[in-house]
Order: sequence, then C-alpha cells, then structure tokens
Amino acid sequence: MKFKSVRLLIVFFTFIALYVIVIGRLFYFQVVLAQVFRDVGKSQSSDVLELDSGRGDIVFSDGFPLSTNKTTYLLYANPKVIKDRLEHAEKLSPILEIDPATISARLKQDLFWVKLKDKIDEPTKVGFQKQDLRYYPEASMSAHVVGFVGKNDQGEARGYFGLEGFYNKQLMGRPGRRYLIKDALGNPILTDIREEETIEGRDLILGIDRSVQFYAEKRLKNGLEKYEAEGGTIIVMESKTGKILAMASYPQFNPQAYNDFDYNSYKNPALSNVFEPGSTFKVLVMAAAIDRDLVKPDTKCSVCGGPVSIGGYTIKTWNDKYYENSTMTDVIKHSDNTGMVFISQKLGLNGLIEYFEKLGLMELTGIDLQGEVIGEIRPRDSWYPIDVATASFGQGISLTPIQLITAVNTIPSGGYLLQPYVVSQIIDGNRTIEIKSKVKRQVFDSKTTKLLTWMMVNAIENGESKWVKIPGHEIAGKTGTA
Repeated sequence: MKFKSVRLLIVFFTFIALYVIVIGRLFYFQVVLAQVFRDVGKSQSSDVLELDSGRGDIVFSDGFPLSTNKTTYLLYANPKVIKDRLEHAEKLSPILEIDPATISARLKQDLFWVKLKDKIDEPTKVGFQKQDLRYYPEASMSAHVVGFVGKNDQGEARGYFGLEGFYNKQLMGRPGRRYLIKDALGNPILTDIREEETIEGRDLILGIDRSVQFYAEKRLKNGLEKYEAEGGTIIVMESKTGKILAMASYPQFNPQAYNDFDYNSYKNPALSNVFEPGSTFKVLVMAAAIDRDLVKPDTKCSVCGGPVSIGGYTIKTWNDKYYENSTMTDVIKHSDNTGMVFISQKLGLNGLIEYFEKLGLMELTGIDLQGEVIGEIRPRDSWYPIDVATASFGQGISLTPIQLITAVNTIPSGGYLLQPYVVSQIIDGNRTIEIKSKVKRQVFDSKTTKLLTWMMVNAIENGESKWVKIPGHEIAGKTGTA
C-alpha cells in the first residue's frame, strides 16, 4: 500500500513538472519570442514595397534644371514561377546586354524577387519597377555647387557635397510604402493592398544666374590655360543681400560619373580650400584703422621711404619702389606693404584680432553648401610683432575664398556682414519658402565704407589695375598676390 502511494506521488509530480515545462515553453514562445514570431509571420504572409518619393529638382534662377530626375526602370523576376530558366536567360541576354549564365544564376535563387538589371531606359523596358535616376543636364557646370547623389553603406541613395549634401533631407522627401498580402506560395494578393502616401522631395530655386555662371566658368578656364595655373575660383556675390550669383572652380568633376574621379575632386575649393589672401586683404585692415579713427585717407605714412625692419626681418614693397610721405590713399593705390606696416603699428594685435572676429574670419560663413571649413589664424598668444606686420598685407594667415569675399563685401554692403547663400527659394508642393538675406552684424560705420569704396575706385583708375576698367562704369577693386 505504501509502495503504491509512492508511485502515485511520483506520477503526480511528474505530470506537474511536465505541466510547468509546457506552460514555461508556451510563455517563452508567446511572450518572450512573441515579436520574433510576429515578424516571421508577417514576412511569410505579407510584404512591403518602398515607393520612390521622387527627389526634388535643383534649378537655376531662370528655372533651367541643374539637377533633376530621369525616369528609368528596374527589371525583376520571380524565380519560383519560371520553369525554363535557361530559355529565359538566353532570350533576355541580348536585350539586357548581360551574359546568359549570369541571368540564369540569378533565376536559380530560392527567392520570390530578384533584380535582373536596373537603370533601364524607356525603349528597352520589358514585372518592371519604376525608379528615378539623378540626372545633371549641365554635366560639369556648377559641379562643386550641386554635389552629387551616391549610395550610402546600406545602398540607399543620398546626397553628398554641395547642395545635394546640404539639403539632402529636403530634396529626398519621404518614400511611401505599399503593403501586400501574400498567399501560401508567396504570390501577392493584389486585391488586398494598403499604401502609405509618398511625400515628394522639395525643389530648390537657386540665386545663381546661369549666364553669369557660364561666363565665370569660361573666363576662369581661359585664364588657367593662359597662365598654366593648376586651379582657380571665381565667386560673384550680390552685395546688398549676400546671394551667390556664380561660383566656379577648376579643376572640376562630372556629377553624373562621380566614380571616375578621386575624392578630393568633390570638394569645393571656394569653401574647402584655404590660401593666403595677400594684398586683397589690405582693404580690410585699412578699413579697420579708419573705422577706429586711427588714420584718414590723407594721413601720411612716416615709414614708407624705404624697407622696414621688424624683429630682425626686413619688409619691402612688392616692386622695390618706395614713396616717402605717401597718404593712405596712395598706400592702397600702390599696394604698399610698408604703408600697411604703418597701419598695423597703429592698430596693434588687439585691434587686428578684434576686427578679424567682427569680419567672421574665425568662424564659418554659414553658406548653405556642404563642406565648408574655417581658415587658419593663429591663437592670440602665439603672435609676434612680425606676424602682426605681415598679417596687415595678407600673409601669415589663411582664409577660404568664401570667407574673403564675405568679409570684403562689408565694404559695398555699407559695413554689414551678410551670410552668403545659394538657394533663394524652396518649393514645397504649392508652397514657396522665400530665403531672405541674413545680417550677422555691423562691422564698419557707413562713413568708413564710403571712404574705402572711393579709395578702391582710385586704385583701379590710377593704380596698377587699370586693365580691369570698364568704359562707362566705376570699378572698385584690389589686386593681391601671396
């Protein structure tokens, strides 16, 4: 009797243990792994197709496209419904210009969907899935401004460099999704479809004038060939607003075939390369001294009669010509280094750095292009007297071309530092977003800028830059060689 009771207890607890194990396994599968099995179930009974949102266009100020989309097609196949794979491969090979063995290998995969070829044009198209291919009608024209569309690590299209990179999220929009219910064999049940609407990418209207851009690129290319230079940059800015009307740099690359060029070709020299501004910088240092009322246009230079010695170094003029008792107007006209040393001694290091900061030379300009860098100006505690002297005529410091033109633009703008910008309008469906001019700060008094403008006009009319004169127009300018 006692023996039977023990056996009953063993059986009872065995059933209890099995019950606990079953309950535990059910809990594990239904709770712990619930999301995993839910995802597996969805993948077996449903599918999601991503619908291209259509990347926004980038157009010149006259509406001509600089970057747009070209419709192509992607040919796909369902290997599970193709019986004679070799026959299909041989028929498609001459049309797609792909080896039959390659097509046959793809059709042997145990999948419901395989890509046979993408970027197929309209006449060739033969299930097709529409896809947009980024297209650049102007090829290399404005390549550094526009950038290009490439693939990220996940194989997704995204913009790199220039406008394509800076405005990538706005241009790409949001892709839609089509949810399909599949049968047991994996075939879509077309009558049961749900869609999420796509949000089209926004279009960008540039302030760049196509005619000015074309002329700038033509003149730059001719100049480089004439003087056998390695590269160069031209920037045309609207002085009252900071809007970029043209931005050209050589060497260029073709955004349509960006893979054929090395990485350094993609960078825009106008905002990614630094250089010594040389004598073009003199007008800014002169403006700082006049703005502080340290000198006037007719103030005479007391050290301009010959070379100037500072800390064991000798500073000369660019042509070894000296003009004793030159006025500040003459210093700009003759591009006199010794006259700028005179200015630097009056401004001092603190005055120089103060205006460097006001002019935005130690910060990004904020232009709406990807890839901008900051120029190189040494820390305040590492300057020597010779550094202050050479900086006054643009040596020993480095700026980007966009930093320089933005700073010099404070003179024609009436003393205001404006943020440069390329895009003037963003089109979002039926809504137009106007990009307005942005004033960062006032750097110079308007009286200072009027005096500097007159001094720069005088430099063109009577100095070494008479070759830039245009009949019927007054040109204010300053040459410079580092």
